[in-house]
Amino acid sequence: MLAAEGNGASVLTETLAAAGVRTVFSLSGNQIMPVYDACIDSGIRIVHVRHEAAAVAMADAHAQLTGEIGVALVTAAPGFANALSPLYSARAAESPVLLLSGDSPVEQDGNGAFQELQQNAVAAPLVKASLRPLKARDLAPMTAQAIRLSRSGRKGPVHMALPFDALNARDAQAFDGDALAFEPVPISMSDEDVRKIGELLDGAERPLVLLGPQFNESREMKRVKSLADALNAPAIAMESPRGLRDPSLGAFAEVVAEADLIILLGKTVDFTLGFLKQGVIAADADIVVIDPEHEAIDRARTLCGSRVRCSVRADVASAVDGLSSLSRAHKSPEWREVVAEAIAFRQRPQVETSDLHPIAVCDAVAAVLREADEPILICDGGEFGQWAQAFCNAPVRVINGPSGAIGNGLSYAIAAKLARPKATVIAMMGDGTAGFHLAEFETAAREDAAIIAVVGNDSCWNAEHQIQLRDFGPERLIGCTLSSRVRYDQAVEGLGCQGIYVERPKALSGALHEAVNGARPALVNVIMAGAPAPVFSRTDNAAPSAH
Repeated sequence: MLAAEGNGASVLTETLAAAGVRTVFSLSGNQIMPVYDACIDSGIRIVHVRHEAAAVAMADAHAQLTGEIGVALVTAAPGFANALSPLYSARAAESPVLLLSGDSPVEQDGNGAFQELQQNAVAAPLVKASLRPLKARDLAPMTAQAIRLSRSGRKGPVHMALPFDALNARDAQAFDGDALAFEPVPISMSDEDVRKIGELLDGAERPLVLLGPQFNESREMKRVKSLADALNAPAIAMESPRGLRDPSLGAFAEVVAEADLIILLGKTVDFTLGFLKQGVIAADADIVVIDPEHEAIDRARTLCGSRVRCSVRADVASAVDGLSSLSRAHKSPEWREVVAEAIAFRQRPQVETSDLHPIAVCDAVAAVLREADEPILICDGGEFGQWAQAFCNAPVRVINGPSGAIGNGLSYAIAAKLARPKATVIAMMGDGTAGFHLAEFETAAREDAAIIAVVGNDSCWNAEHQIQLRDFGPERLIGCTLSSRVRYDQAVEGLGCQGIYVERPKALSGALHEAVNGARPALVNVIMAGAPAPVFSRTDNAAPSAH
């Protein structure tokens, strides 16, 4: 049992420490100062950011890269509201995140207290649960409950508001559990369920396993490979807002329609799968749904009807382990090879410009990643982000995820470097994205997080620009241009970091190596031509031109 010395804030931080939390991402504020003080005695590091949204984004990336709970701590009302957007991204990315927010005192509820806000009601649609301990004695058990909820079933963020009077009360009860109090609650798949799915697999020639983001290669590479080997079937994690047209999946969309059995293993039926309408998949393809949430199973049955041959409520980890006990080694590997070839397929554009093209930037970054002993690739959203996802790779990668949000890449990169200090962390982002959290370069400098941000600068919100060109025509362009005079490299110099400006192709490789070999966080501002994101198709006879 942990001794409670002092107030509720001390019990809170001791409980976090018992759960293995060593780092909290935070922006300070009145209501959470007791927690800051308590972190000193509990040995918890506070990474102090410049905007609350950055704190949640860092917690998200920390969770993805370490497998631990990612914790963000912000102040009440306006601070809490600033933190909401990346909660949506964390939920879509299936990241176990705990957002702690300061709150006005319980004893002043309804009286117009300073920054009083019904935070639980506001947060509820964005999280798995939103909690509020009304008494100091509730802090320890509710913190353990929040962490357990975040890690159970489909992983995701949980919010807990921290009333100021509960943090300061002296009647808090110490956490008296053990590590099991924070462990996820398993939803196991029965042997009978495994047998039924095994029969469907035995009758299939071209089975395909689709997983959600929490089982991508960066987070669960070994388990996913073991599953694919056991089933002798492709196992693909879907984690991009571009879904089956995710540039990092090449021409994958073309082979999905050839599958005769699709196992949705924690992957919900949604827009990323084209709602599994006929044409996206074969009309006679069977579907198996394995999911920890009743709602996901019900949605699949509503959208796919009788094509759903089997549905099982189970958590993904249990299902992966259960299905890995099957063996289809007798089946030909030809189908796996077909899918792998489709995913690896890339059309390189015919570049018809003397300016730097996104693919040239990607080629240079890819070379640096290959040279690194421990490379980590961060890809933000937008058109440049899609080029990066298509033509750059690393064993560990964090992207903007199914939410489609942009702007978190820099925060992801800082969290990655803090989690793995020896890694070479390269974040690729457009100039629109770079403007969201540029001030976090000061955080990176202060925390000695020597990341490298490569900004593909086409002076444009290019994703929206491409929509305007496609849907409305070149004479209807409005509101998507950015200034060509902006020097992001000079801005980060003022924040204590290294800035490098590149406008000639021959200078790019040297600039990247200068950034990698430097001791400070760096931004490489690459002036390049804008280009629409790549879409790969093996049915096209020629690669698209790029102007």
